[in-house]
Amino acid sequence: MPRSDVGARAEASPLGREVLLLLGGARAILLQIADPAIGHGVAAHSDFVGRPMDRLRATLEFVYVVINGTPEQAARVARRVNRAHGPVRRTEGEPTYSAFDPALQLWVAATIYDTAVTVTETVFGRLADSDADALYRDYALLGSALQMPDDLWPADRAAFAGYWHERLAELRVDDTVRGVARSLLVEARLPLALRPLRPLLRIMTTGLLPPSVRPLFGLRWTARADAVFTAWIRVIRFVYPLLPAFVREAPLRAALRRAGSESRA
Repeated sequence: MPRSDVGARAEASPLGREVLLLLGGARAILLQIADPAIGHGVAAHSDFVGRPMDRLRATLEFVYVVINGTPEQAARVARRVNRAHGPVRRTEGEPTYSAFDPALQLWVAATIYDTAVTVTETVFGRLADSDADALYRDYALLGSALQMPDDLWPADRAAFAGYWHERLAELRVDDTVRGVARSLLVEARLPLALRPLRPLLRIMTTGLLPPSVRPLFGLRWTARADAVFTAWIRVIRFVYPLLPAFVREAPLRAALRRAGSESRA
């Protein structure tokens, strides 16, 4: 798929502007760390317990700005992410890893894209082909921003589906990676206002995961959990479309303001 420079598309899909993407943040992270190389890299170099919201904000800012920002803003955010990834490497022992491994960069971008589609279609219903194609083109930019060679991104959504199902079958989780997941879902120091919601956030994350991935992390899916998940999705489907644009796009605008402020510093 021919693509322009990172962030250079004149108009991004409006689906990439929504605060709704927050709902899938933990899902994307769990899928990423289910690749052993990424999981062990995160275990060695990240702090989900102490700074979960900072990690989530940084990831969402990267997505929002690369897809919706100016070329200069997108390039700046990409450089920041790539600098942070510099020390993330291991050349001895198993598994070896590097944050600049193109195959791992592809998997990270793929999990973010699939999560965006899953959350969007869970709330709004199946996307029209034109909307789905536009979203796919947008998320192709994430791999480029991570320095992944452009030709690694599957050529179209059908090719992506084949890649995705192959990778799901290859995922493996050990005790080290389960510890990362526990840090994210159980032990993370959330803001006081969010702490009572931790059990619900865990249910929502588990419900959005592919069923084949849940057992890898020891996440049980009971009839009660399914009922809670379904009830909350119904509430979100009703309430979310009623929210004004300034609420639904607040994190996007904040990310673009921060990127703009950096450019003037």
